[in-house]
Amino acid sequence: MIDEKLLQSIPHIGEIAHRGAFSGVPEKNVETFQNRSREKNKILPSLEDAIRAAGLQDGMTISFHHHFRGGDHVVNKVVGTLAQMGFRNLTLAASSLAAVHAPLIEHIKSGVITHIETSGLRGELAEQISRGLMDCPVVFRSHGGRAAAIRSGELHIDVAFLGAPSCDPYGNANGYSREEGGTLACGSMGYARTDAKYADKVVILTNRLVQYPNAPWAIPEYDVDYIVAEEDIGDPKGIMSGATRYTKNPKELLIAQTAASVIDAAGYLYNGFSMQMGSGGASLATARFIRQMMLDKSIRCRFALGGITGQITAMHEEGLIDRVLDVQSFDLDAAHSLKHNRFHHQIGATYYASFLSAAAVDQLDFVVLSALEIDTNYNVNVLTGSDGVIRGAIGGHPDTAAGASLSVVVAPLTRGRIPCVIDKVNTVVTPGEVVDVVVTDQGVAVNPRRPEVAERLRKAGIRVYTIEQLKQKAEALVGIPDPIRYRDRIVGVVMYRNNTVIDVVRQIDES
Repeated sequence: MIDEKLLQSIPHIGEIAHRGAFSGVPEKNVETFQNRSREKNKILPSLEDAIRAAGLQDGMTISFHHHFRGGDHVVNKVVGTLAQMGFRNLTLAASSLAAVHAPLIEHIKSGVITHIETSGLRGELAEQISRGLMDCPVVFRSHGGRAAAIRSGELHIDVAFLGAPSCDPYGNANGYSREEGGTLACGSMGYARTDAKYADKVVILTNRLVQYPNAPWAIPEYDVDYIVAEEDIGDPKGIMSGATRYTKNPKELLIAQTAASVIDAAGYLYNGFSMQMGSGGASLATARFIRQMMLDKSIRCRFALGGITGQITAMHEEGLIDRVLDVQSFDLDAAHSLKHNRFHHQIGATYYASFLSAAAVDQLDFVVLSALEIDTNYNVNVLTGSDGVIRGAIGGHPDTAAGASLSVVVAPLTRGRIPCVIDKVNTVVTPGEVVDVVVTDQGVAVNPRRPEVAERLRKAGIRVYTIEQLKQKAEALVGIPDPIRYRDRIVGVVMYRNNTVIDVVRQIDES
């Protein structure tokens, strides 16, 4: 017999289910591993079966990742199936949505999808939402903000549908496979990892079932409930988008060269530094000038972070970057590197940028970020265009700007006949409090909050303008555009990385 007094002396004993000193064990499994894998696994015959097994009901929240970028086929496939099955009033919580997701328009009109939470919108879907397609405003979150909202329960996911280029019968899933064959690879599945960990149910859609264990894995088997084999989950060519192009534009190259010089002069290019390059031609091109400076100085980068491109992995393979921390592979070269380079690491969105805990963005020396608009308070807009239409994504912009010791925002002074430095941005995504330097093709401005940076740049021979002077130069070139006309109706709510509202997007008025 067990001494009850002794038991009661154990802290929290009341929370422990006590069944005696030994309650026995279930019958031992004596089947071979191969038989178990074939007969007792998580594979279901169809997507419909997985949806039913997951217990999805009207009004629930479904989630997706965007690691296939413009080549994604999972969102349209799943939502189309849900429509055929009669589901209604669903919240779609995708890490981001692209032009390829235009079929969602009809599912919104029919009432299958009534709310969207995402980092970004592009294409016809974004156009229609900007014009009032949805009754409920879209909630826009940064990558770090989304991870934090999911972790805290603010954004509760009932069922996550996650496309994976490889998966074994028990659910170990990844964005590539080390098995022979396989033509589809998206590289890192960093944003999917958060969904998998916290969603009530997780369905993996894969075009390639491999033998157990599928190692290494992005998503472990204990986070997966059901697996569906699908012939087509995405187009690898669509992973490479215009946002990650290698620019040959002389203006963008000038901006990139200047940005690299600013980083060097500011004192953040030293042996063992850390960095992140944002998407966009100028910000990505900065890497090539940083590389040359590193060669000239005989220095190395300790780690590169974020969405990773072939430029970064080439520098890694060259021995210039010690570690690559990859939350999203921006091109196929990066996906290939993740598979073959042992110091190219896959990280999740929480590790990357969540404000709820220490994150990798907080260890950045500098980040180079693109912008659609910058205003005289250094606020940055990366979400809505000069016409007020949603055409971008928050991504990790505010996360990295807040975390990095030096945040450098790059943009042309004008785009066509439109100034990029203005009095007030249409949509505040990244607040001016965390933006340090603005680099344009017509000059550099330093936030008054960083007088020491301005002084270092001047000593290095870099002319520093005020942000008002850059605005005046832009207006002298192209004039002052007519203000965008908006209706009162709110079509989008922009959350800062701590999940407080920083701005709203209103429906454009075309009357």
